[in-house]
Amino acid sequence: MNLKEKLQEFTTQKRGLLATNFYNLETLHGVLQAAANVGEPIILQLTQSSIDYMGLDTAVKLGRAGLKQFGVEGWIHLDHGGSVALVQRCLDAGFDSVMIDGSELPFEENIKITREVVEKAKSYGAHVEAELGFVAKLGQEHGQQGFTQPGEAKEFVEATGVDALAIAIGTAHGFYKEEPNLDIELLSKISKSTAATLVLHGSSGVPHQQVQEAISNGICKINLATEIKNIFMNTLKERLATNEEIDLRKLFPIATQAITQLVSEKLEMVKNV
Repeated sequence: MNLKEKLQEFTTQKRGLLATNFYNLETLHGVLQAAANVGEPIILQLTQSSIDYMGLDTAVKLGRAGLKQFGVEGWIHLDHGGSVALVQRCLDAGFDSVMIDGSELPFEENIKITREVVEKAKSYGAHVEAELGFVAKLGQEHGQQGFTQPGEAKEFVEATGVDALAIAIGTAHGFYKEEPNLDIELLSKISKSTAATLVLHGSSGVPHQQVQEAISNGICKINLATEIKNIFMNTLKERLATNEEIDLRKLFPIATQAITQLVSEKLEMVKNV
């Protein structure tokens, strides 16, 4: 089943599909072990920074090999693609799905660049995600400015033909200074305005109950990144502070196991709404 079909199926069932970023072999295996344990499909996401770090071909082959090794149904997705050129590279490399993020551009320019990517993706059979509204990135102030509006969401999807739309309803990338409060009423209105799959970015730190309520009201794809990096690095720091072991093959698995536990909890959260 391709990603678009899976997202449509899960949206109808009011189930979430977790999309997790990976950064190296250890974070990938931590995520995939969780998906195998829980028996859930997973979207593996790569940002430009991770592609630059691992190399495009290496990263894609690592993801594909991991899905096969762990026997997990999954797809590889470009997260927050910042240019058409990067999207093209990822399509050529065999990504199942790509995101073009024109959310900081004027509305018409966001439509234009998204439409261009949608057209490019057609011949590859690839799924396309875009973003509309302001979901604060790392270092940016959080707030209610720039929330996605139902009318604009409808117009945007119809003008671009995009498959999935990341919306701004109160989340942010990175950790929160105070507990977020998702605008579920707004989400419900957006969901009724468009048939596109709705995506929640910035789920790290959002209480499970709020995520589940969002899924019940139209969100399907749930992005998770910050908590994965955080638990991996903090677990390593704690172990290194009291251990003189230099064999990374003995130390890294401990942090990988911490990711597996975290992602297992998230997978249970999105499937048991």
